[in-house]
Amino acid sequence: MDPLSSVLRTLHPQHVLFAGLRAGQAWALAFPPPPGIKFNAVVEGRCWLSVEGLPQAIRLDAGDCFLLTQQRGFALASDPGLPREPAEPLYEAAPAGIAEHGSADQFFLVGGRFTFATQARLLFDGLAPAIVVRGASEQAALLRWALPLLARELAEPAPGSALAIEHLGQLMLIQALRLHLTDTQQTFPNWLRVLSDHQLAPAIQAIHADPARRWTVAELAAIARMSRSTLALKFKTRAGLAPLEYITRWRMWLATTALSRGDQTISALAAQLGYLSDSAFSHAFRRVLGQSPRAYRALTQAVPKRPCKGS
Repeated sequence: MDPLSSVLRTLHPQHVLFAGLRAGQAWALAFPPPPGIKFNAVVEGRCWLSVEGLPQAIRLDAGDCFLLTQQRGFALASDPGLPREPAEPLYEAAPAGIAEHGSADQFFLVGGRFTFATQARLLFDGLAPAIVVRGASEQAALLRWALPLLARELAEPAPGSALAIEHLGQLMLIQALRLHLTDTQQTFPNWLRVLSDHQLAPAIQAIHADPARRWTVAELAAIARMSRSTLALKFKTRAGLAPLEYITRWRMWLATTALSRGDQTISALAAQLGYLSDSAFSHAFRRVLGQSPRAYRALTQAVPKRPCKGS
């Protein structure tokens, strides 16, 4: 299994919520910061996306998709200069999860919000706050295929629509992430980006296959057939991390998954991940996650899993 798949397969959203928006005439809506990853796609018409902290609005046309990876307020509008109305009341009163504004006959957008557990920030920290995938690009063929299916399931619910919406939405989210991570023009270092680097793939696969091993930079460089300095530079450029720090992050990712299941003692997990003592493991976990393994396990087991649903 390739490294990106091995990470994404363990990334299970705690909550998935899908909705739609129909608008027309002159309109502008303000949205609060999303608590998770926000994914939207324009089915019909065009609009402007404004994101808190970004200097310019982004024009979106039919077929375009966007991801919001950080908790920032944003706005959608037919013209970015129009005064904005709050969007939440429209969605609260929306029949079948599709909000309407103005004449509701010129613009149609569908999308969802994915809420993940705490460890997801290991993946998403460092991503651009707004990621746009143009529907007209050749690489977006899968998105063009899935978008009308998602829109139809949302607009015309049928038996099984909730599950179909969830799976189509997750497929589109993964594809949008893949397209972003393989975009050579992107300069944001991020842990996810190193997973899509073909030159580093042999070293990444070796780490994932044996996370408990006490790897050295020299060993990883030999596996990747490059010098130690080149390996270190590529890790820093792509991930914003040194190679050995990447190993720690991967161990912590495995640890959060195991702690959420609750089927191992902390001592057994520490040994499985290559730590010689519980205290060494706890120190590394706290440095990366900001809390102890015991606190993380208690938190994840205290919060009941919320079922994924379409709306």
